[in-house]
Order: sequence, then structure tokens, then C-alpha cells
Amino acid sequence: MFPRKSGVKLPHLKSTAAMPPVRLGVPAEVIIPMSMSIGKPAVPTVKPKDHVNVGTLIAESAGPVSAPIHSGVSGTVKKVDTILSSNGSYCQAVVIESDGLQTVDEGIRPPVVTDYASFIEAVRNSGIVGLGGAGFPTAVKLDVKDTSKIEYLILNGAECEPFITSDNRTMLDTPDDIKEGVRLFEKYLDVKKIIIGIEGNKPEAIKKMTEVFADDAGVTVKTLPESYPQGGEKVLIYTTTGRVVPAGKLPLDVGCVVVNVTTIATIARYVKTGMPLVEKCVTVDGTAVKKPQNVIAPIGTPVSELLKFCEADEEAIGKVLYGGPMMGIAIPDPDTAPVLKTTNGITVLNEKDGYKPEATQCIHCGRCALHCPMNLSPLEISRAYENKNVELIRDLRVDICFECGTCSYVCPARRPLVEINKLSKVLVRELNAKEKQKEAEKK
Repeated sequence: MFPRKSGVKLPHLKSTAAMPPVRLGVPAEVIIPMSMSIGKPAVPTVKPKDHVNVGTLIAESAGPVSAPIHSGVSGTVKKVDTILSSNGSYCQAVVIESDGLQTVDEGIRPPVVTDYASFIEAVRNSGIVGLGGAGFPTAVKLDVKDTSKIEYLILNGAECEPFITSDNRTMLDTPDDIKEGVRLFEKYLDVKKIIIGIEGNKPEAIKKMTEVFADDAGVTVKTLPESYPQGGEKVLIYTTTGRVVPAGKLPLDVGCVVVNVTTIATIARYVKTGMPLVEKCVTVDGTAVKKPQNVIAPIGTPVSELLKFCEADEEAIGKVLYGGPMMGIAIPDPDTAPVLKTTNGITVLNEKDGYKPEATQCIHCGRCALHCPMNLSPLEISRAYENKNVELIRDLRVDICFECGTCSYVCPARRPLVEINKLSKVLVRELNAKEKQKEAEKK
């Protein structure tokens, strides 16, 4: 199984590409989940009635793969509650009533960065996770010990989902932050080769990045094919370097580290100012939005506030998604669902576009396999899932599916193939856990 130059051609729909972000007013209340990244949820360090300011630490890391969380508003902690996440799980959340003043925490100051170890510590303290949507704690990704293994730093500027343009605006509006982030990686991770991958449908960003890095011979700006999902990590590595990340391996195993362009810009701003990750630029667009915009909002802002700001048509709304229409996750209640660290877009679809068509019988056309960027066979996985043949599901390598949704998109029978892949992964994890437990009991 390996990535290939496949995928699909999607409608561009980037109506906000030329719109610099605008700042949302301070919300009356923010709901900040303790689980906003891959790994263990953070542990709250505040309690009801505590006063916090912008940048105040409100939750600390719960282990090696975790990330601290900071307040994006000044105000008073109302409660530490349990909320239902859009993925169906429950997690703790710190609810803060804003005082509207946006007073900055007096402890905010630039970190002292002098070497690799202090750079990694700074990234860890910033609370930054993968801001392209994956949410992997960035400090964990960069903590490679032996930096000589890193041959390529690949900056992901593909932004291949329809509607979303927040990364595009980062490249156009704050290119100096990206350049400073690259300088930090060159200095502290000793990276010599940097590739910035941008889809060809973003000519302004390609031009801007080429101009900004014209004096750095180590940086190459590569125009990517306009084919979804170019932003998938393994697909991006293959497209930019020709290298294949084997199943079960990491990008570092083939000498690559992939970082989103907004992530590296945010790292640079933290090193310069000491302000941790407390706000996000979010593209709000879709067929039920009257005034699409890129909006800067504190993390924890209820999604409903962004919908009002962008004049979403409440009567026309059929579905609201975190992210884009391909990989987005449905939001059941915009009033209680907040902007997360990983929220780069909110897609608001009307009834017609948000309607899920009824699936029919598979016609064995093979389109799902033909277009899968990971060369998987969703049809065979679906059959194995229906038969509960978990060993076969595992053999079909469903674990390397990154849930891009291409299979479901091209299926003429409208079968929920990507959802079946997700459920299949759960079965495989359960099987692996049982086998591991049996092995442990034998010893």
C-alpha cells in the first residue's frame, strides 16, 4: 500500500481567498474543551471563580502526548463542565465568562530559546498542535532527538478542501512569520532542505512565498497538482519528494517532517511575543452563509457566534461542519460547540447540500479503489466489515486510511465508505488490544 497521484478534482469554491481576516468581538462566554489534540486531554489548573487573563494557563499537559491550554479571554471561570464533543465522546471543558477587557496575563513574555532543547520546550509550552486539522502536539512531532534524521522540512500550504482559505491568508498576510519560523527550524533543528507545497489554484500564495524566500537557497516553493487530497501528509511527502512512508511508519522514517504553514507561523509568533495559542483564524463559508469571511476568534468561542457574524441563514441551514465538506465533522449544536485549536474552517451547508442521500447497492464500478490516494480497496474493506471479518479488515490495511472521504465522494451508489473505514479501525484496534493482552497473559 502506498500513496499515489490519484484523488479527485473538486470544485474550488474559495470565495474568501482574497479576504483578509476580520476580528470577531469578544464573546460573552467561551467553552474551552480539555481535549483539542491527539493524545490525552489536558488537566484543568483552574476552578470556578478564578480570574484569568488572555494567555493564562488553564490546563496542563497530561502526559508526553498532550498539550497545555491557555485562555483566549480575560474574565472569570464559571465552571468546569463535561461536554459532548462532535465525535460523540465526552470531555471536560472550562467555561469562562469574559469581562470584555482582554487583559493580557502579566506573565506573558518571550521564551528564552538558545538551543534545540529550549526550542522544543518553548513549542511545548505554547500549546501549539497541528493547525491544519490533525491536532498532533507539535512539540512531540519535533522532539526527534537525532535531528540529523531530518532531511526535509515540508510546509503544508495545500489547503485542498473546498471553501477553506485560512492557511492561504497566513501565507499572504503574515509571510514574515512563516519566514521566521523557517529560520528557527534551520537554526535549531539543523534543517537544510525546506519545501513549501502549495496547490496551483493559489497563485498569489505561490508568488508571495517565492518572493519571501528568494534569498534562501534551502527553500523550494513547489506547485502541487490541483487534486484532492494533496494536503494529506503521506500524499504531500510523495508529491514533493517522491518518497513513500511505509505502512505503520512515520514521516521521520523517510527523513521528512511535515508542518502546516499556520503552525510554523504561530510558533514564530510565540517565540517572538510569548503569547501562546489562544485564537484561530477560521473560514466561515458555505451555501447557507450570506457573508463568507475569514474570522479571528478566541479559542472556545461558540460556533453560533461566528454564524451570526457571517450572517448564516438560520432557516436555510441543513448542516454545520467543523472543517470542509470532505473531511468535516457535523456539529450537532453550534451554541455549545466551540472553536477548537484545530478549527480552520466552519462550513455551513443548506438543506439541499447538507442532505445525506440514501445508499444503494454497490455496483462494483471500482471507483473507490481507483481514486483512493493510499491505494486501498474500500469495497473489500466494506465487505469484510459487513461480515465482521476483523482479521481481513486488518490485512486490508484500513489503518493507513486517513479518512479523506474520496471513496465516498466518487461512489455512485452513495455508500458510506469512509464511515465504514472509521468503524473498521475501531474493530482492528479492539482486536489488537485483545491479542496484546493475551500475549501479556502468557508471559
